[in-house]
Amino acid sequence: MVVTKLTRVSEIRHAQRADGPAAVLGIGTANPTFSIHQDMFPDYYFRVTKKEHLTHLKDTFSKLCRIMGLERRFFHHTEQMLNANPGFLHGTPSALDARLDIIAKAAPELAASAAAKAIVRWGRPATDITHLVVATSSEARAPAADLALVSLLGLRANVCRTALQLSGCSA
Repeated sequence: MVVTKLTRVSEIRHAQRADGPAAVLGIGTANPTFSIHQDMFPDYYFRVTKKEHLTHLKDTFSKLCRIMGLERRFFHHTEQMLNANPGFLHGTPSALDARLDIIAKAAPELAASAAAKAIVRWGRPATDITHLVVATSSEARAPAADLALVSLLGLRANVCRTALQLSGCSA
């Protein structure tokens, strides 16, 4: 009797899976529209944080930026947004909540832009997607950006989702 139940479970699990190895069929990337060239970043950073008087730190920071190997830095926030919300720079609890609210909307939109590019390269309809992996270094909330992305892309509700959150630069 036990063997029969295990056999049925095994058959059900096999029917729910594809034959053969898993494959990544499309990768897309998207960046916020606001960016700063790496050479200009130290000046920008010290200006917006109002720390231009700390020249010894700025020199060290400039050296670090040169050896980092980046060409551009991309941001969702602009200098105008930072000036309008000074708490963003000081890390107050209310500012953190406001920043997370901004990211909760922006992250799925950026992910949808990247995913749309990947789907076009793949050449199949979005409804054929069975699994979705979303990696972000911007937020960690529940529900995560993957749920909003499913809605934005019009994917099936039963798509298997994996969210890798706050994974740093490796995201």
